[in-house]
Formats: sequence, structure tokens, C-alpha cells
Amino acid sequence: MNERSITISAGSLEIGAIINDSNTANDIWDSLPISGSANVWGDEIYFAISVDAAEEPDASDLVSSGDIAFWPPGNAFCIFFGRTPASTDEQPRAASPVNVFGNIDGDEKLFRAVAPGTTITIAAKQ
Repeated sequence: MNERSITISAGSLEIGAIINDSNTANDIWDSLPISGSANVWGDEIYFAISVDAAEEPDASDLVSSGDIAFWPPGNAFCIFFGRTPASTDEQPRAASPVNVFGNIDGDEKLFRAVAPGTTITIAAKQ
């Protein structure tokens, strides 16, 4: 499958991301556009979406800064850009295993400016 790009918008912030060809990525791609209200957990933003994807075989709680993932227990879209309260070092760590399905294409640290409650919109990049 061809590389697929999405745009993540939060207030005046707009950053692109590349998604992979996993089942989770396909489910999310088929649901675009989606919006939600940002929750902030350390250097992670997450929000519930109307996708119900199972935990993938390679799901992990250890992720990298810039990863975008789906958290099955909360049906949540997650953006990781640094340490979380579960981190034991500088590496981001999810609350429980997530399905990483893509990466931010830009400076993920810009998400630090997003306040809780900000509307996040995910759309296919045109």
C-alpha cells in the first residue's frame, strides 16, 4: 500500500504524520476525519475515538517520542512527545500496551503547547 499521510490539528498547531499499514492504521484511516478533546498525561496527548481495534501482537507500553498510537483499553488516539508519568527514564511509556501505527512528520515537541480540552482533529492529508 502507498504511504498515507494525516494532518493533526490542535488550535493553531497543524502537524503531519505518516501512518503504516497495520490493521489499527487501516481502521483509523477508514474513520477519518475524527475529532476529540485533548487529555494530557505528561508528554502525551490522548483522546477517545470511535474506533474499536484489538491489541496487535507487537503492542508495547514502550514507545518513542513522535510515535502515534492507539490505546485499546480506552479506544484512544495517542500522541507521544516525551516522558509520561509511567516513564522510568527519558523514553515515553504508555499506561499499558498500545498499537503504534505511525510517526509525527515534524517537531513533535510542539504538542507541549496543547492545553487539556483543546479540540484535536485528525484528517487525511490532501
